[in-house]
Amino acid sequence: QVQLVESGGGLVQAGGSLRLSCAASGRTGSTYPMGWFRQAAGKEREFVAGIGSSGSSTYYADSVKGRFTISRDNAKNTVYLQMNSLKPEDTAVYYCAQRRSYYPSGSYARTDEYGYWGQGTQVTVSS
Repeated sequence: QVQLVESGGGLVQAGGSLRLSCAASGRTGSTYPMGWFRQAAGKEREFVAGIGSSGSSTYYADSVKGRFTISRDNAKNTVYLQMNSLKPEDTAVYYCAQRRSYYPSGSYARTDEYGYWGQGTQVTVSS
């Protein structure tokens, strides 16, 4: 079993920055690929960023490219999402998730490619 716990959310003004963390426990002997998603009120959950097992491969949604950076520290079993130049439209609950397969073949953007999810952390960006 895998447990994922997000932290680092909060209230920030437009243009500000936040860094989210996702601490993993359980199936941590292997460094599975991970992703960040977000869900705004009344909207579907959407892909934000993904990272491969070693951290050398990263993927981003067009809406956050150039502003957000995903990274990981496998020694700490933690994945991060550095969010800069935040906009009000970034307001959402942010979730981290672990992919089902260590060698994924499908898109990082598909929610059904992930087997474990955290409880989410709220990010609110004021204008």
